[in-house]
Amino acid sequence: MKRRDFLLTSSAAATAPSSALHAAPEVSDFHTTLKAGDLTAVIGDNSAASSHRAGYNGIWSLHHAKGTRSLFVPGIAGLNLEHLVTGEHLEDSKTFFEPRHAPMTLTKISETEAELHQPPTPTFHVESWTRFRLVAPHYIEMDFRCRAHRDIFPRGYLSLFWASYMNAPADKSLYFLGGLDDQKEHWTQFCTQWHNDQSTVRHRDDQFEMTFPEGGRDSLFKSLSRFRYDHPFFYGHFDDLIWIVMFDRSEGIRFTHSPSGGGANAELKTTNPAWDFQFLIQKPEVMKEYGFRVRTVLRPRCSREEIVAEFSKWKENR
Repeated sequence: MKRRDFLLTSSAAATAPSSALHAAPEVSDFHTTLKAGDLTAVIGDNSAASSHRAGYNGIWSLHHAKGTRSLFVPGIAGLNLEHLVTGEHLEDSKTFFEPRHAPMTLTKISETEAELHQPPTPTFHVESWTRFRLVAPHYIEMDFRCRAHRDIFPRGYLSLFWASYMNAPADKSLYFLGGLDDQKEHWTQFCTQWHNDQSTVRHRDDQFEMTFPEGGRDSLFKSLSRFRYDHPFFYGHFDDLIWIVMFDRSEGIRFTHSPSGGGANAELKTTNPAWDFQFLIQKPEVMKEYGFRVRTVLRPRCSREEIVAEFSKWKENR
């Protein structure tokens, strides 16, 4: 069932449509609930709804049957398409967060699957499709594809950036197999001290340098860590659960961390970290389709051997 476009004029100012126009409390024209196995996820576009803030598309909330709260900060989101980056137009906030402001539609495909479609955006003219599918007992598959409708890449790249605002985990760290130049395939704990400081981890073979104008705003994607990863997955701890994020490739994939990107949790007197990632396309061609796949796992905590087994099994079967 196709959903209508909902155009945001401001992520702070947009409000939920009236109940008279949208009577269905769970499945509406801008969000829907999916269930499979132990997982319940709300998928939504850029709209505001009740306590959910405008501009936070993706997974509005994610609950595990053995958990007590959403993995993501209430009111915002995980796997939120946040930035389109070409090295230009960084100073205007609305353009900087263009995927959060541009029109987007939601299609519910089944009780376990939904897709977000964003027509060509106003500044970067990038069209995209993001399909989410829940798979029992504890998986979410995310298939992403995009295409550029105009050649506006003066620096020779397009990078897309996803943010996941984690709901005040006691351990703010990401973990992955990698390390420094002389440390290959070491289990590495990655927890930045400040926002926008040494934030982004590249694959061991990633030598591409994103360029930007002199000066300008700081950002997570500008600031590079000395760490490198060797295998395209990371994980983090959340209460008695573990969240694993696995990619179908290393090329173009970068991991990003912020200790406070999701703001503060006043009740727990701590910050909400952001566990993010990027997809970098070099020399993008107009109307050529690009994409990648992600599998996330939300399950009770397990050993590192089991984490590697999850990745290996998915890699073999996809």
